[in-house]
Amino acid sequence: MLDKAFDELKKYDWGVDPKVLKPIDEAAVASHGNAAERGKLEEQLAAVLASDAPRAAKDYVCRKLMRIGTAACVPALAALVADKELSHMARYALERIPAGEAATALRDAMGKVGGELKIGVIASLGARGDRESIVLLAKELGASDPAVSRAAALALGAIPGGVSAAALEKFKVQDGEPTVAATDAKLACAEGLLATGKKSEALAVYKGLAGEGQPKHVRLAATRGMLACAGK
Repeated sequence: MLDKAFDELKKYDWGVDPKVLKPIDEAAVASHGNAAERGKLEEQLAAVLASDAPRAAKDYVCRKLMRIGTAACVPALAALVADKELSHMARYALERIPAGEAATALRDAMGKVGGELKIGVIASLGARGDRESIVLLAKELGASDPAVSRAAALALGAIPGGVSAAALEKFKVQDGEPTVAATDAKLACAEGLLATGKKSEALAVYKGLAGEGQPKHVRLAATRGMLACAGK
């Protein structure tokens, strides 16, 4: 049954009854707690990514690897990050695979893709909360493409910590979308610091956003943050 399902997967396309893949779904559930069986299933799924299977089949594989994937399938997923059609789903899986190799693959991809694909990779690193990417993300704050700069700011804001906050604080632009993104990211970063008990670091960020030069809604958010830091 499982072998037949994989034969069907290799030619699976939009419009085909997904029931043909049910044995794979069941095998993924049944392999929970059985490293050997799950590893075998992961290997079979990853092999489909390297084949000429239709996009729908590879999308399905990425969704499965998101749930059962380990470091073993990272190379197969990483190979798709530069593919315009499959990049999103490959990143979707890499974001959620806990192995450090998945984060490394995303960091490596930053220097290999551009435009929307690069923005996607940056967003994925933020979604992972990958602290090791902070230096790389900080460099993108000054990117010539405002969309890339904005994405980097938002990603840094999603990675709470003093290093992220410091990188965002150094980011100075006069106006435009990146400025708004950087401000939002600083607030998010401060909230993350506060949530992890780092009140003094959070307070420093909030104070920097409470000045008269900030929009009213930002000053209000910063004031609430400072009160929260004081336990009020």
